[in-house]
Amino acid sequence: MDGLEQRIERAVRGQTQPTVTILSSLLAVEDELHYIPREAVEIVGQLMDATVNDVWAVASFYPNFRFQPPAQRQVEVCWGASCHLMGAMRVVDAVLEAAGLESEGERPDHRLSVRLNTCLGACSQAPVMSFDHHLVGRVSPDAAARRVSDILSKL
Repeated sequence: MDGLEQRIERAVRGQTQPTVTILSSLLAVEDELHYIPREAVEIVGQLMDATVNDVWAVASFYPNFRFQPPAQRQVEVCWGASCHLMGAMRVVDAVLEAAGLESEGERPDHRLSVRLNTCLGACSQAPVMSFDHHLVGRVSPDAAARRVSDILSKL
């Protein structure tokens, strides 16, 4: 068994809640690897005594699961109601331009991904962004673009 398979099995077997399900196992794998590789679907099926189709049915139902490794760095821009009213769309445009993207997604070089989020949970700090899950509030379009450019220049 290679390192990836060992990490998957360890994540699934390491769950501490009383009821372990296909969904909880997939969440454990994603917590460990930050995505769900093809091998995980097979291993979760074996460990849960389920078919690959059963596991895939759960995995494909939830849109937040990733099936490809994430980019090195992640940027999220909130465009929910409060952020939208405070100018989030200008921030979105500035971030996408600085990232070299036309819309949310991942750069072809896998250095950075940009996602739009309907709520980052900090409405009082609108507009809000997240850099590798660290929130930054009251961000201006210029400051957001500088931060993305700085990230890219250091990768």
